[in-house]
Amino acid sequence: MKRIAVALCLLAASLLCACAPTLQRAGTPEIGFAGPRLEGNAFVSFDGARLGLTRWEAAGPAGAPVEPWAVIVAVHGMNDYGNAFHLAAPVWAAEGVTTLAYDQRGFGRSPERGVWAPDSLRTQDLRTISALARRQWPHAILAVAGESLGGAVAMETFAADPPPEVDRLVLLAPAVWGWKSQPLLNRAALWLAARTTPGKVYTPPGWLVRRVYPSDNIDELRAMGRDPLMVWGARADTLAGLVTTMQRAQDAAPKLRAPPTLYLYGAHDPIIPRNAAFRAVRRLPAQVRTAWYLNGWHLLTRDHEGTAVAADILAFIRDSAAALPSGAPAIPAAAPSR
Repeated sequence: MKRIAVALCLLAASLLCACAPTLQRAGTPEIGFAGPRLEGNAFVSFDGARLGLTRWEAAGPAGAPVEPWAVIVAVHGMNDYGNAFHLAAPVWAAEGVTTLAYDQRGFGRSPERGVWAPDSLRTQDLRTISALARRQWPHAILAVAGESLGGAVAMETFAADPPPEVDRLVLLAPAVWGWKSQPLLNRAALWLAARTTPGKVYTPPGWLVRRVYPSDNIDELRAMGRDPLMVWGARADTLAGLVTTMQRAQDAAPKLRAPPTLYLYGAHDPIIPRNAAFRAVRRLPAQVRTAWYLNGWHLLTRDHEGTAVAADILAFIRDSAAALPSGAPAIPAAAPSR
């Protein structure tokens, strides 16, 4: 009987191993690789991977390109791509700011759409493009703005030693809903799915889609739904990878070795639960500024009050100690009931 039990355990273990999660790996640069660089619509990263890139160049009064006084490296959220900043970036460009929004691995125009890239690749990509931007615009204020998953990646990157040489960090509703914050049923179901059916794509049920809106800007949500570069649904192993990244972001909160930082969160955010977001905020270093948008949702720069959020970000980049034009208060110490 004991031998049978051992055999069954070994069989179960072999089945789990056979269904191991699929992760992207760093590429092998081709012979003659010229190194990482920024091209017109691509960011060639440290390993030669070509990631999609959307650029909004700083413009003068007549719309002609000008030398930017600030440059923003923008990092999008889950299943999104660089177009996530298409409403805020033109506002910044008109004020003399260049925005570089790249598609993270597995999303948009970047390789292996739908396949999760481990955090080691994501954080190195952010470090690489930040270094490229610093080299190209040595006299500009350099900022990183990460939304949702992009905010989580930024938190993990800036908690490491040494942090990128950046002048400002903006976290827009960063994804901090990690394993420790998930209900037990969520954790168990996702852990099992990632190991038994890692390649199965899960999509949210119709009733949930009809009830949970990441923004109050319905026209923008409809446009996103028609965009062929958006990813809808996610593999089980990708979802597990996302939760792992969110946990690492939560753990990174007290360790941020960052420049002046602004953490933004909307009172109506249905994607990142308040308890998780407020727990991260309570653990932030004392010098980190926060902003609480009473009419804000998850996609803060694409909400109906997104123009005000974009203006706040611009003001913070210009002077990290200045008052925010919107007058948004700091995030309260405790999460108020919804």
